[in-house]
Amino acid sequence: MLQNKTTRIAALSLGLLLTVGATSQVCAADVLRTPLPNGNPFPISLAVTVRGDLDTVYVSGALPKVIDEKAPKGSVAAYGNTEAQTLSTLESIKTTLSGLGLGMGDIVKMTVFMVADPTLENKLDFAGLMASYKKFFGTDEQPNKPARSTVQVAALVAPGALVEIEVIAVKPR
Repeated sequence: MLQNKTTRIAALSLGLLLTVGATSQVCAADVLRTPLPNGNPFPISLAVTVRGDLDTVYVSGALPKVIDEKAPKGSVAAYGNTEAQTLSTLESIKTTLSGLGLGMGDIVKMTVFMVADPTLENKLDFAGLMASYKKFFGTDEQPNKPARSTVQVAALVAPGALVEIEVIAVKPR
């Protein structure tokens, strides 16, 4: 009885080791982007699966740059509307990624934090966000679409900022 139990434990342990070993050997260096259902053209992926030997790069939240130095400090006017802020923020992310040997097509997950625009009756300007977003994702030049979440927040660390974006990107080792 003890021998059967020992044999079973050894067999289970060997099976577990083989499974773990096989899993690490099967990994392919690629990213699987699952499109939205029903041919929906919206420029995000339903999900992004990272497989294989990739480095995952987490990029801290980026805020827009001041575009009007004459506007009151900490005002929306200093940073521009949502479209301008999104463009500025995505350009900043593009520069960060470039410095790491990555591009916008390497982004697999994006989180967008948005503040309601006081000049638009305190409503989110989602159309403004999308106007700039579509310049970077789901284009002929850069067809990759990240998985994305967009959330409304009460405020961001920079007064007057309406948009902050953080991303996760991957690159082959």
